[in-house]
Amino acid sequence: MTVYQPAPTRYDGMTYRKTGRSGLKLPALSLGLWHNFGGDTPYERARALCHTAFDLGITHFDLANNYGPPPGSAELTFGRILKQDFANHRDELIISSKAGYLMWEGPYGEWGSRKHIFASCDQSLRRLGLDYVDVFYSHRFDPRTPLEETMGALADIVARGKALYVGISNYPEEQTRQAHAILTRLGVPCVLHQPSYSMLNRWIENDRTIDACAELGIGMIAFSPLAQGILSGKYNTGDTQGARGTSNNPFLNADNIRPETLAAVENLAAIAKRRGQSLPQFALAWVLRRPEMTSALIGVRTLAQLHDNLGALDRLDFTDDELAAIDRAVVGGMMDNRPKWQ
Repeated sequence: MTVYQPAPTRYDGMTYRKTGRSGLKLPALSLGLWHNFGGDTPYERARALCHTAFDLGITHFDLANNYGPPPGSAELTFGRILKQDFANHRDELIISSKAGYLMWEGPYGEWGSRKHIFASCDQSLRRLGLDYVDVFYSHRFDPRTPLEETMGALADIVARGKALYVGISNYPEEQTRQAHAILTRLGVPCVLHQPSYSMLNRWIENDRTIDACAELGIGMIAFSPLAQGILSGKYNTGDTQGARGTSNNPFLNADNIRPETLAAVENLAAIAKRRGQSLPQFALAWVLRRPEMTSALIGVRTLAQLHDNLGALDRLDFTDDELAAIDRAVVGGMMDNRPKWQ
């Protein structure tokens, strides 16, 4: 097995942005390990993706307890890469994880209780082989648990040295404000909010979560900026081998993608072509146009996809006419990805 040596030029081309009012900086593009890093992915492929990402300045690797499949396997994979290749570079990395979605059977295996948050954090640290993560999130708002309990657990995880920062994910505007207020009283700032956000999914604009984060000084990192691959154009061309919508993915089924959404993608692809960008580059640049957005998470399966995504950073500016054309292009094709509580 080859010995990994990171590229000496790894910081030359990446842009790093401040996370809200904190001192933490993240790369404009971060590597998400939601898919393509679990037990169903060849280890050497996952390893090559992490190596290349770091070589190109991506210092942030985003995980959660249940990422895989199977759940937990993405953390095991990345823990192995950390030990084998990144052990001498731990202080150059931002590693995040989360708790909240179903991870194990029984009443304590999901949601936002103190029991679940602590147990999940400890399990993640064991799988990763770490003493601490840089950022630990509440992965979703729990309507059945007092928010004071969930935020108190996050604050205590920081106090015990198991995380440096804390954040929230999938929290609507009202609960974002409440979580921020509780953490502020506890002396532990909420530094990040991780919502889904794309040209086809703008719930954080509609319910003003993005405005709340700007007001409160919370950084934002968007997941699914390509709408789980829909904004790659692959579902329009039929080139869907390995795509999420063709696997056992509970969040996206290719058969459920509306014709109106595919028509919107065709319209957007034409605008991207006029700008001289690939459709993924165009979609990522649109997300990063907002000053509230610290970073966007990319979930790549191949090195070619990784290199193409990074090309988005070459052009992040949009004219008013282009933004208006984008808004017209997606009429009728928007997706409803607002957080839902069951």
